[in-house]
Amino acid sequence: MEKLPSLVISREDYEKISAILSFAKIEVAELLEEELGRAQLVSAEQLENDVVAMNSTVTFTDLDSGKEQALTLSYPNEANMEMGKVSILAPVGAALIGLRVGQTIDWPLADGKVKRIRVVSVARA
Repeated sequence: MEKLPSLVISREDYEKISAILSFAKIEVAELLEEELGRAQLVSAEQLENDVVAMNSTVTFTDLDSGKEQALTLSYPNEANMEMGKVSILAPVGAALIGLRVGQTIDWPLADGKVKRIRVVSVARA
C-alpha cells in the first residue's frame, strides 16, 4: 500500500463525524477514526474548494477498473444511493473525506481487497 495522502477537514465536519463515530459499531468506523486522526483541521472558511467535504459532490475514478463515478458525501441519515448520496460510514465515503482533487488513496474493503481511487473533481452544495 502506498503512503497515505494528506487530508484536510473542517472542524465542523470533524466534530459531526466524530459524534457519529461514537455510536457506530461498524468496521469502517475504525478506519474513519484513523483518517480523522491524521487530518489537518481548518475552519469551514479556510477549506479550499478542491477538498472533499461533507455534502460535496465528488467525481472519482476507480483506478483498477477505470470507471468514473460521482457521489455526494452525506451523513448516514441523508444517504440514498438511488440519488447518488453515499454515507460517510460507507467504505468509499470514508476513503474520500478530506482528499483533494488529484489525490489517490488505497482503501481496504471488507472482503480483504484494496480499492484504489483518485479524486477527479469536487463541487460544493
